[in-house]
Amino acid sequence: MQYLKTEGRAKIANAIAEARDKGDLSENAEYDAAKEAQGLHEAKIAKLEEILANARLIDESKLDLTKVLALSKVRIRNKKNGAEMTYQLVSETEADLKAGKISVKSPIAQGLLGKSVGDVAVVKVPAGELEFEILEISR
Repeated sequence: MQYLKTEGRAKIANAIAEARDKGDLSENAEYDAAKEAQGLHEAKIAKLEEILANARLIDESKLDLTKVLALSKVRIRNKKNGAEMTYQLVSETEADLKAGKISVKSPIAQGLLGKSVGDVAVVKVPAGELEFEILEISR
């Protein structure tokens, strides 16, 4: 955010100044584009400020490992085919399936939340229902 507020704003201000120097603003496409970029830039800053204002720090050492919660790492087994997977439940902005991080809003995470080791979570997906047995919960 610091970069966006300092260098990012300065670059956009320079682009606007350069476009303004090119003459009539009513027919200046560069000026219009620079002003639009400025609006998008300010929207990005506002979104980051909102995220930071609503952020909460979570002490991972105090997480309850007896049930699946946000930030839990869960090892599960698909009851139908026996495949085992490990996922960490994270916020939507942190989700990265390749890294094994799924959003707490995803159907699989929604089915796992609140369950304990040994429980079977039934997850509704477009193709029907999947059953996952919870094998392990960790941080």
